[in-house]
Amino acid sequence: MKKVKFIDLFAGLGGIRIGFEDAFNKVGFETECVLTSEIKAHAIKVLEANFEHKKLVGDIFKLPSSEIPDFDFLLAGFPCQPFSTGGKRLGFLDTRGTLFFEIERILRDKKPYGFLLENVEGLVKHDLENKNDEIGRTLRTILHVLKNELGYKISWKVFDSLDFGLPQSRKRIFIIGSKDKEIDLNIPGKKPTVFKNIMQNNLPVLNTDFTNKLLEHFSIDELQGKSIKDKRGGKNNIHSWDIELKGSVSKEQKIILNKLFKARRQKKWAEEIGIEWMDGMPLTIDQIRTFHDCENIKELLDDLVEKGYLRYEHPKGIIEEYTLDGIRKFRDYDKAKPKGYNIVTGKLSFEINKILDINDIAPTLVATDMSRIAVPDGNGLRKLTVREGLNLFGFPKDYYISGSEGEAFDLLGNTVAVPVVEAISSKIALTISKLKNQDISLPVEVL
Repeated sequence: MKKVKFIDLFAGLGGIRIGFEDAFNKVGFETECVLTSEIKAHAIKVLEANFEHKKLVGDIFKLPSSEIPDFDFLLAGFPCQPFSTGGKRLGFLDTRGTLFFEIERILRDKKPYGFLLENVEGLVKHDLENKNDEIGRTLRTILHVLKNELGYKISWKVFDSLDFGLPQSRKRIFIIGSKDKEIDLNIPGKKPTVFKNIMQNNLPVLNTDFTNKLLEHFSIDELQGKSIKDKRGGKNNIHSWDIELKGSVSKEQKIILNKLFKARRQKKWAEEIGIEWMDGMPLTIDQIRTFHDCENIKELLDDLVEKGYLRYEHPKGIIEEYTLDGIRKFRDYDKAKPKGYNIVTGKLSFEINKILDINDIAPTLVATDMSRIAVPDGNGLRKLTVREGLNLFGFPKDYYISGSEGEAFDLLGNTVAVPVVEAISSKIALTISKLKNQDISLPVEVL
């Protein structure tokens, strides 16, 4: 059996490794991970629990190339960083001090047959020189280094996990390189699925003041797919006053809040107040009366201030402050301008900010928000489980994350969709198999 050796850098949960090994094993290759690198302590614990390791190390910056075993493929999901000079020279020095520099250093010193790199979709237009450019200077520098300086045949593409049978839209760029041939990344998609096909059922539901208020005002079916925040609106959003979270709200007050919520963003008020427009300005009682007037308007507004739905405040103007580094601009209250009423948005820490629609896909999962996603289960709401998080990324059923829920969601929010990696790796493995049959030079390990 042919063997492929690889290293897994910035490994996280090892999702790239799983997809890569599964694909190569199915084509008939034996795989061996000769080195894994990860710095997060809770990620290392998970990696130790789910994989066997020949060599598990921490910071790749501290590992000399001479201590890295020979290998055929480099796998890495590396963070996106700006380069020292914006990539204008398109060379080795431009990447110094970045995590890509370590990938470059290892490829240069070890000269493996190929690599699979993953990054956020934003890398494509990161550090744009001109707004109409198709790619930014960061990606242009990376591609130049890999192709022109290191001599690899390069292909790259942005893939969406939604097209690979997962109920989550997660777009990521993959950059593939090999010594002999560009890898064709035209991969047919799979039939989309929805969250209910990967969810767990009949689990304990939440019984908190917040969830009880939600269920007092909305049915489970009405809650599906809703967001809960006061900063934005729309038909799929629930505001704190819709569930009377901070206290009772009359029908008249709800009308006022909903009108004020939209009106306070209109640019005409900035000119009338005498400030530069901002997304949400306090309006005086006279300004509010232009779109909603009633006899006890002040009483109703002041009651909403007391309960915390509104803030009675001065508008914020732009302040210029001269510093040693130049002029610093920031917003601050202009006490010369009259006070007005503004929606309290702030950093509202609602225990739930999104309720999934189980008959639809999940939003792109982000580490900071995963703990505040709710799932309709029976007649109640519960938090998204770690197992469901793993299912949303296509991890095997026997994969296990130890540690706290917060640590698990931190790792999941930054991981890869395994089926996407497997589909790409299948293309690589099949290409290698064909090249071998054509007697084209391949790494010693796969001959």
